Amino acid sequence: MLISTLTNKNLAGTDESLVNTACAICSNKNCLIKNNIKENKTVSQFTQERKEFTCKKGQQFIIEGAPVNGLFFVLSGKVKVFRTGINGREQIVRFANSGEIIGHRGFGTQEYYTIGAMALEDTKLCYFSKDNLQEMLLMAPSFTFDLMLFYANELNRSEAKVKSISQMTVRERVIDTLIYIERKFGQRNNFIDIILSRREYANYTGTTEEQIIRVFSALRKEGLIVTKGKRVGINNTSLLKDEILEHNFYLDS
Repeated sequence: MLISTLTNKNLAGTDESLVNTACAICSNKNCLIKNNIKENKTVSQFTQERKEFTCKKGQQFIIEGAPVNGLFFVLSGKVKVFRTGINGREQIVRFANSGEIIGHRGFGTQEYYTIGAMALEDTKLCYFSKDNLQEMLLMAPSFTFDLMLFYANELNRSEAKVKSISQMTVRERVIDTLIYIERKFGQRNNFIDIILSRREYANYTGTTEEQIIRVFSALRKEGLIVTKGKRVGINNTSLLKDEILEHNFYLDS
């Protein structure tokens, strides 16, 4: 069911409950809402309108082209944000985990989401309606300022990614992607703590699935990474960074 069917009373296809986890005791230190609660009573009051729900693994909760109804914050879990490219191919714009914002590309003056979003594992989300959030922005300057800085950082990251695609070789782009994903999600049991298909790596890197397989094979033979099914682990992050050092930047944070 499309995101356009969501209302304040019902978030379609999800398990909804009102404010199950109070923002004041939320453990997400990077959440803009969390960081503004103590300093601004207005923000604290608006959190009473928040909805909390769960998306199952593989469930899409934002449909590209659907009307913008609100903004999402990841309470826990992992999400991929994507848009449709040439010939309907998926282009992954970014990944998000706990504390991060989803749907901000459609929020503001635009009436429709320019991206889609899907849970990569069972994910809990916080949802603020468009009207609720706009009122909060008008009445809480500190929150508005923090959101402005977030948009500025997102723009810088997008520009860095465009630069990498134009200047890096396929191998360098794959290496930069691996470093970014490891930095964002960390490692567990010697593997990056997120399971992605080779196609998803390709859709983020801006290459083909076949090229991802070839680069992974080469890196594995060189002892730089290990693989087990869909799982990938980095044996030596420093050596991988050395390969792209001349570009003087890494994708996202």
